[in-house]
Amino acid sequence: MPAAMTCFKAYDVRGRIPDQLNEDIARRIGRAYAEVVNPGTVVVGHDIRLTSEPIKHALVAGLREQGVDVRDIGLCGTEEIYFATTHLGVGGGIVVTASHNPKDYNGMKFVRSGAQPISGDSGLKAIEALVQANAFTAAVDPGEYQRVSTFDAYTAHLLSYVDVHELKPLKIVCNAGNGGAGPVVDELELSLPFTFIKVHHTADGHFPNGVPNPLLEENRSATAERVRSENADLGIAWDGDFDRCFFFDETGAFIEGYYIVGLLAEAFLAKAGSQRIVHDPRLTWNTRDIVVGSGGEAIQSKTGHAFIKERMREVDAIYGGEMSAHHYFRDFAYCDSGMIPWLLVTALMATRDKSLSELVREREALFPCSGEINRTIKDPKGLINSVEAHYGPGSKRIEYVDGLSIELDDWRFNLRMSNTEPVVRLNVESRGNRELMERKTHELLAMIDAT
Repeated sequence: MPAAMTCFKAYDVRGRIPDQLNEDIARRIGRAYAEVVNPGTVVVGHDIRLTSEPIKHALVAGLREQGVDVRDIGLCGTEEIYFATTHLGVGGGIVVTASHNPKDYNGMKFVRSGAQPISGDSGLKAIEALVQANAFTAAVDPGEYQRVSTFDAYTAHLLSYVDVHELKPLKIVCNAGNGGAGPVVDELELSLPFTFIKVHHTADGHFPNGVPNPLLEENRSATAERVRSENADLGIAWDGDFDRCFFFDETGAFIEGYYIVGLLAEAFLAKAGSQRIVHDPRLTWNTRDIVVGSGGEAIQSKTGHAFIKERMREVDAIYGGEMSAHHYFRDFAYCDSGMIPWLLVTALMATRDKSLSELVREREALFPCSGEINRTIKDPKGLINSVEAHYGPGSKRIEYVDGLSIELDDWRFNLRMSNTEPVVRLNVESRGNRELMERKTHELLAMIDAT
């Protein structure tokens, strides 16, 4: 029996190869998914990691062993599986990916029919239990296998979010991080009036320029420096499976994902009228201010793609956003996309005739934030209890939607344990007072570092 299924997380599978995840476990995951979901037909694909294709083949073997038909779209991004699941009308989808984790990791993300997420609350624990037991019902006949392509339909769908004729010529630095975004950008480029300066564009599972995760400050310089040297209008960077995208303005400054959430929420509400917008609990004031001011309803959800999607479906939200650069769209089966956001942002730049810095500058001043700060500590639960005991008395509001959120008169913070890594994550924001936000951030970090 392998290590105690440590690869199963809150809403996906991620583990180090081969001790936490390997081909035997992948095959059993395929069998367990088939028994729990009973999908009939599943679409599968894999990212650019060197172990992804072998892991996928083992997964496919397990699915077929349980009588499930498989449609394989090959090398893809996570959102291509979401799209293919709905486009093909099949009973489920699985992508083999570890997103931004180190290169010796791999994993899987799962959906049901209609690209409905599968998390610990909606079937993933049952799949884990079956994998652990390694006891499956034998199928009468093996499932069929077929290679298919939904790429043309997917890219056409992406382009439907903008009026190409209204777009203005822009010079865009795009950094795929040697992940999977390159082929999609190349295809979209044929229909757009943009000049792309391509950085780390070729897919390479060796990750010669580091694992693509633009949330890490050390991974931003290649994009920022190229924006400045090329005098570009903006920069875009993606993580490995490109379900997140990150923005840099025309000066090379990194734009916190928090402000992009507000920008897109405002755009949807301006076009569609009163709608519901879902957001995560880490940073909230700017989003709520924009949504309420635009006639919408802001609804909070627990952090994580599966939880956001489930909440969006419950309330029929037109858009959902996380400050971690996940953006979700009702017309994309309530799923997240790393391609739709930058198309929408370039459309806003054209219709409003403003630079990206001009689009977000006012909001950054109204609600300055720390950005997410990570710390590895030995006793995260003890830390959170200590922080609550210190800041809770006299606070205006305490919430436990995801970790600990404490709101005071002019500033608030969220402190939570990661679902995927052994760290705590801190976010701080204030009302129009950057000095206060920075001072309170240092204050909290001092408590964390002393733990």
